[in-house]
Amino acid sequence: MRTIEEQCKLAWEATGFLRTVSTGVKNDALKKMAAALRTNATLIITENKKDLESGKTAGLSDALIDRLRLTEARIESMAQGLEVILNLADPVGEITSGSVRPNGLKIRQVRVPIGVIGIIYEARPNVTSDVVGLCIKSGNAVVLRGSSSAENSNQIIAKLLQEAAQAAGIPANAIQLLDDLTRESVKTLVTCNQYLDLVIPRGSETLIKSVIQNATVPAIETGSGNCHVYIDNEADLDQAIAIAINAKVSRPSVCNSCETILIHSAVANHVAPQLFSALQAKGVEIRGCSRSKAIDPKIISVTDDDFQTEFLDLIVAIRIVDSIDDAIAHIQKYSTRHSEAIVTQNIAKATKFTTEIDAACVLVNASTRFTDGGEFGLGAEMGISTQKLHARGPFGLKELTSLKYIVNGQGQIRE
Repeated sequence: MRTIEEQCKLAWEATGFLRTVSTGVKNDALKKMAAALRTNATLIITENKKDLESGKTAGLSDALIDRLRLTEARIESMAQGLEVILNLADPVGEITSGSVRPNGLKIRQVRVPIGVIGIIYEARPNVTSDVVGLCIKSGNAVVLRGSSSAENSNQIIAKLLQEAAQAAGIPANAIQLLDDLTRESVKTLVTCNQYLDLVIPRGSETLIKSVIQNATVPAIETGSGNCHVYIDNEADLDQAIAIAINAKVSRPSVCNSCETILIHSAVANHVAPQLFSALQAKGVEIRGCSRSKAIDPKIISVTDDDFQTEFLDLIVAIRIVDSIDDAIAHIQKYSTRHSEAIVTQNIAKATKFTTEIDAACVLVNASTRFTDGGEFGLGAEMGISTQKLHARGPFGLKELTSLKYIVNGQGQIRE
């Protein structure tokens, strides 16, 4: 088994080529990667089944099993994501600004690859394809540290992508899947400053906190998603119910699913019975405030801990509020600054909500489930950043570049 340092060094050695590789070569690699996923879908699913069986034996929740599962449709979506990245403009070499100084110096600011990106992620093997595609298109080498729960899936996907990239002229070493999956491997990776330029954690709140606290390599924090939907008293109520159900039910195991629904008291008696019935029909456990229980005594009493929890499951917290200010105050108290939504037909209220809510993504009359790199036209994403420096929200190609000043002179010297 290779050490983490050895694998990071191999990735670092590939960056010299990646800094100079043409857009055409990178696009050819992406095209071949997409084809490799499609051609080998049956093999990928076979390996994925091994992980699913192990996960069930280990007692993983249904939500985590869903995150882990690959189907033909999901593999096709992975391939399509690579093709979207292929068709996006190459950010490398883009001149972001330029000027000529009074002394004649010509100064340009140009986008360049960051270098070696380390990513730590859990359960979702589709992430392997997404991040490799984004890193190759942005001219970066990538070191992948997946979870043991997806080991077989990640290994076959990484192998196929490496082979496809190499066939297009990209060094296979530019894509590294760590051999070491022990807990200690994360700490070693995030302190490998000699070879890594950036580390990105994707997964549970525990994983992200651990990386941020221990990393000596610069890190981008992809936060957990304690997301809210607020149904205003001036909402289109049918629209509001549809949005809330979609935000909670469409895929509860992901970070952009809704965990708390806030309902204005003026419409609660009309909205709540329909909403609760629809959620319960989908298998959702409802935990509501006392005013919610007055409408439906069968629901469970909510706790303050529930309002702070990213359930990642078919569970939702409900609170009835008296105003948009109450809704905003609740969200600001409990939000993880990921995605927050308001449903209202009042433009002034929508503007108030989008202005006052401090989150990476604020949505009006739309489901929180749209916070996604693919939905935002990025092809895929490295994660949803909830920090405020460099990258915020879904981040893709441009956020995987840095800036370099190029200065051209004609013999100028500084006095």
